[in-house]
Amino acid sequence: MSETTDNTTSRRKFLKDTGRVAGAAALVGTAATHVYAGESNTIHLALVGCGGRGTGAAGQAMSVKNGPTKLIAMADVFEDRLARSHRGLSKRFSKTMDVPKERQFIGFDAYRKAMDLLNPGDVVLLTTPPAFRWVQFTYAIERGLNVFMEKPVAVDGPTCRRMFALGEQAKKKNLKVAVGLMCRHNEARQELHERIRDGQIGDILELRAYRMAGPTGSAATGPNPHPGEMSELMYQIRRFHGFLWASGGAYSDFLIHNIDESCWMKDAWPIKADGSGGRQYRGDMIDQNFDHYSVEYTFADGTKLHLRGRTIAGCYNKFASFAHGTKGSAVISTAAHVPAKSRIYNTQNMTKDHLRWAFPQPELNPYQVEWDDLVNAIRADQPYNEVKRGTEAALVTAMGRLAAHSGKVITYDETLNYDRELAPDVDKLTLASASPLQAGSDGKYPVPMPGLIGRREY
Repeated sequence: MSETTDNTTSRRKFLKDTGRVAGAAALVGTAATHVYAGESNTIHLALVGCGGRGTGAAGQAMSVKNGPTKLIAMADVFEDRLARSHRGLSKRFSKTMDVPKERQFIGFDAYRKAMDLLNPGDVVLLTTPPAFRWVQFTYAIERGLNVFMEKPVAVDGPTCRRMFALGEQAKKKNLKVAVGLMCRHNEARQELHERIRDGQIGDILELRAYRMAGPTGSAATGPNPHPGEMSELMYQIRRFHGFLWASGGAYSDFLIHNIDESCWMKDAWPIKADGSGGRQYRGDMIDQNFDHYSVEYTFADGTKLHLRGRTIAGCYNKFASFAHGTKGSAVISTAAHVPAKSRIYNTQNMTKDHLRWAFPQPELNPYQVEWDDLVNAIRADQPYNEVKRGTEAALVTAMGRLAAHSGKVITYDETLNYDRELAPDVDKLTLASASPLQAGSDGKYPVPMPGLIGRREY
């Protein structure tokens, strides 16, 4: 469940070494010493990115049972989004959050101001669009902070390489880092994984994964030309699921879970991918996503993972992952992310009369369990670093997306070593900056064109 580290520096040492902590606080301002008075046992939290997922993650962070946590700072580039998140959290967690107006920060440098209020060993939640993940993770490491970051952690080869390196830096500082691929914290999938490793379905021959539902991301809210008072940059960040530079698009941001849990059952990552997709039904939708994707991943031993994604209203919905082996088959997940309802069948016919094992219901919520696991690791000073695995999942997801968008067979190594970075100067953005992507004269954005544009993405 986590990567190991040779560094044994503990959080207790961080707290005990008051001289070093005081020195760090002096460099970043005096607010930290005021906030921490009399609360040495409390893990303080800062939320960077106050959208729906960030708000949910903050709620889970304040719901852990293994010792006190408190939210003390919030940051976003949108004031209304931060305000809405603050109101919602305040109603539910009035005793475990203390974020007055002076600790609510707006702007592209807001993440720094929020992190500066934490002491080494506390936790920052990085739930902004993925393009900003490496920038904010870099500063968290500098500040000696434990991290929870949402997936995907990167969207292209250059940012994946950067995240691999940052993950190693975090290990050397004994920082605990969780990545929001919560399916691996689901107890049903964990037991299924062990049973597959024990050979209960034999050798895996094929994996299948599906996320076919209605419109998601920017498509869910329909065409919406940005109002005059919102800049191009802010509009694209507001609707980041629709833009490749900001999130990897709907493919990377949503399909990564099914890809990750399927590869986990194989205990391997694919070495190449080829795929297809298109925009038949998007009409005047102002974004860069396809309506549907079909990608075939190939593992080193020739095993295939077949992935299908679709975001078209009025069609058959399917949100599940499956494994097929020489001795039977398995349901990895069958009804979105929660509950997984994992089970094993003696044959390829997944019917009740062939059922061999099913995980008993109900299941614990993996969104909460991933936070319980992180806080347990912090308090017990156990090695805990999910960056390598999270980056590998992001890289394999980007590989499939790039294959579908280019119409080419793309390998793992090509994806990792590809030099095109979708947002090369994201660390320099300000509220006055131009967007990394510009609309054409018709007001529409460039979209992938398989077979015509080669391997380029916008």
